[in-house]
Amino acid sequence: MVAGLAPFAPGDCGRLVVKVGSALLVDEDGTLKRDWLASLVADIADRRARGQAIVVVSSGAIALGARRLGLARGGRASLEDAQAAAATGQILLAKAWSELLATQGLVAAQMLVTLGDLEDRRRFLNAAATLERLIGLGAVPVLNENDSVATEEIRFGDNDRLAARVAQAAAADGVLLLSNIDGLYTADPRQDAAATLIAHVDNVDSALAGVRIGDSAAMGSGGMGAKIAAARIAAASGIPLAIAQGAGMHPLAGLEATARCTLFAAAAGSGARKAWLAGRLTSAGRLVIDAGAVMALRDGKSLLAAGVREISGKFARGDVVDIMSENGEVVARGLASYDAADALAIAGRRNAEQAAVLGYAPRSAIVHRDHLVLL
Repeated sequence: MVAGLAPFAPGDCGRLVVKVGSALLVDEDGTLKRDWLASLVADIADRRARGQAIVVVSSGAIALGARRLGLARGGRASLEDAQAAAATGQILLAKAWSELLATQGLVAAQMLVTLGDLEDRRRFLNAAATLERLIGLGAVPVLNENDSVATEEIRFGDNDRLAARVAQAAAADGVLLLSNIDGLYTADPRQDAAATLIAHVDNVDSALAGVRIGDSAAMGSGGMGAKIAAARIAAASGIPLAIAQGAGMHPLAGLEATARCTLFAAAAGSGARKAWLAGRLTSAGRLVIDAGAVMALRDGKSLLAAGVREISGKFARGDVVDIMSENGEVVARGLASYDAADALAIAGRRNAEQAAVLGYAPRSAIVHRDHLVLL
């Protein structure tokens, strides 16, 4: 795969998720950049005419609502202010998208989601079904986190990672994060004149060696750290992701002309369930395993009780658990075959001992390989 826009050309990318940040949509005084949004909508209409389905993840509700309510710090002085601003601003944001898409003969469809909607498997599948139907009907889904009900503990917190998760649900072929920066640089270009753009990333972790990442987001809640986290989620799902400058008019047309961006290549695609597991941001518990078990997982084997050293969390059978090495690295994620109490009772024990401890025939593994994904 080559650097640039290739995966997002209409002929190569049938379905694209486009994330729009607050700084692009909303001026510092809290007013909507309507002319800019109209130019983006025109680009979307052009892509649609050329056969590309577009799903939008749009920030901006809190910034718009804060101005309408007269809230300090852009509505982010407290969780309560952010929730109130989101509730007020979302109406304004949806109205703008609906009106401008209608001028291009397109129908907007609003979806507000929470972390739980995409972390719970059944709700994730419901969201996926809704997106599929909307796309099939020719609508343009416009999604945002439901910040009016999200809490500090249970929320995405940024629309970059939300866009990557939406791409999974929408079965998208690519993700484009439109930002106020061209992509990932070797250092913050605002502070280091020698910083250079990294055009292509095959492996996120190796590419970050020696890179100094700033994480500021003047109006929104993201930053480069959130974008890299989104790239990891997308890559694990077999979906390429690009970060590109979106501040100019007609940002999609501009990107198509210049191909200036950072493109994170997709990893080899995994099954839908494993992709969902890899993209999760929460888990019900943690299993710490020894070095031999880590090697076994990387060889494609299941996690056996004998390799488990520590267990934490209150999880039930079927819940998602993180699997960690003894040095604290999260190496895998999977669905527990036991609840926490039974898993703790047999941790470190061989199969031959487990029946006597449990009082019933043990299952083949603590986490079976068919329900496990390496991270």
